[in-house]
Amino acid sequence: MKHAKLLPGYLAQRYHGWKATAYEDNKAWYRRLASEGQHPRAMVISCCDSRVHVTSIFGAEQGEFFIHRNIANLIPPYAPDGDHHGTSAAIEYAVNALKVAHVIVLGHSSCGGVAGCHDMCEGHAPELEEATSFVGRWMDILRPGYERVKDIQDEAERRTALEKEAVLVSLENLMGFPFVAEAVKAGDLSIHGLWNDIGNGGLECYDPATNEFSAV
Repeated sequence: MKHAKLLPGYLAQRYHGWKATAYEDNKAWYRRLASEGQHPRAMVISCCDSRVHVTSIFGAEQGEFFIHRNIANLIPPYAPDGDHHGTSAAIEYAVNALKVAHVIVLGHSSCGGVAGCHDMCEGHAPELEEATSFVGRWMDILRPGYERVKDIQDEAERRTALEKEAVLVSLENLMGFPFVAEAVKAGDLSIHGLWNDIGNGGLECYDPATNEFSAV
C-alpha cells in the first residue's frame, strides 16, 4: 500500500519511552495477558471523542475493560441483515464469547456527534441529511431521543438532555439484542448508563427508579 507512511517521530519516541518504563516494570503482567488471553469484567461503549478517557476515569488496567468506541456512543437497533455492523459485532463478542458481567454505555458533555444530530433534526445541518453522509445516517439512531427532548426551551439544556438520550436510546436498543435480553433475564449480565461532564469531571448514572441521571 504505497500511500502508508512510517509512524511520526514523536509517537515512535513515546512508544520507546513506554517500552522502557511502564512495560519493563510490568513485563510479567503483560506476558500473562498475552498467554492467558483477555477476561474483562465489563464492556464499555463510549464516544470516539479524544477527551473521553475511559481507563483514566475508572483507573482501569490493561485487560480489565473491553472497550468499543464510536460516534456519540450509540448502539444501533438489532438488525441481523447480513450487512457490516461493527458495534453489534463487538456487543455479540463481549456478551457471547467474553461473557462480560456488565455493559456500560458512557455518554459525555459537549459531544460533537450529538450536537450534529441536534442541528440536523432542527434543519440546520443539510450536509448531514445527505444520503452519502456516514455521520448523518449514524446519527439517525438518535432521532427518537430528539423527539423526547425537542420541547425543552433552553438550547443548552436541550443539547445536554439529548446527550443523555444518546445513552438511553442505546440502552433501549441494547435490550433488543436477544442474547443480551436473555443474559440480563438470567442474571448473568447487567447494563448501565453513564454521562461524564468533561469540564468538572462529574459522572452521573441513570436510575430507572427515578428515570433520571444522578451523581455517582
